[in-house]
Amino acid sequence: MLFVRNVLLGLVGVLHVYILVLEMFLWTKPKGMKAFRMTAEKAKDTAVLAANQGLYNGFLAAGLLWAVFQPNAEFSKQLALFFCLCVIAAAAYGGYSVSRRILVIQGVPALLALIATLLATS
Repeated sequence: MLFVRNVLLGLVGVLHVYILVLEMFLWTKPKGMKAFRMTAEKAKDTAVLAANQGLYNGFLAAGLLWAVFQPNAEFSKQLALFFCLCVIAAAAYGGYSVSRRILVIQGVPALLALIATLLATS
C-alpha cells in the first residue's frame, strides 16, 4: 500500500506542477486560456493573480513530493496527510467558488492519495 500511496502522491504532485506551469507561464497562451475557459481579455486582466495561484500550487507540489521522498516514514506520513488535506481544502473552495471541475480534477486524486496514506503502514 505504501507503493500505491507514493504513486498517488506523486501523481497529485505532478498535476500541481502542471497547474503551476499553466497558471504561471501559459495563462495568456491558447493552452492556458483553453484549460481555464477564458477569453484573451480576461486572461490578460487576471495574469498576475494566476501567477500567484501558480506559485501556491508549486508549494503544494513540493510538499507532496517531499512526502514521497522523505526517508523518515512517520514524518513522510505527516507530510502526506497535511499536503493532501491542503489540496482537498483548496479543491473544495475552488469547486465552490469557481467551478465544480476543480473539485473533481484536484480533489478526487488528493482524496485517493489521502485514503492510501491512511491505509498504508509505515
